[in-house]
Amino acid sequence: MLAPTTMAVAESFDPTGINLTARAIDKVRELVSEEENADLKLRVYITGGGCSGFQYGFTFEEDAADDDTAIQKGGVTVVVDPMSYQYLVGSEVDYTEGLEGSRFIVNNPNATTTCGCGASFSI
Repeated sequence: MLAPTTMAVAESFDPTGINLTARAIDKVRELVSEEENADLKLRVYITGGGCSGFQYGFTFEEDAADDDTAIQKGGVTVVVDPMSYQYLVGSEVDYTEGLEGSRFIVNNPNATTTCGCGASFSI
């Protein structure tokens, strides 16, 4: 486990950081509770690919790297690696349930184009 001083931590809306909606916080809290592992953190990351160039990814992990940024809000932690963070600055992580299914989504003001499903983007 990393000492709190090794990661940057954000507690409120920050246009220079990454923000979480109440729905995202509730869903992360619910999923962590279901797994019965309070050490789980939601990792948000960017990979190459998708129909618009980059795509968003989400996974749960127990550990964070020393150079990850951790966003703590509402009792949950989201971690982001440095490469992904630069593309996600000012973004909002949300959770939605609809015809496309249920999923975490990113509302990214840095994206110049997105695909129809919202899972990929370009800058």
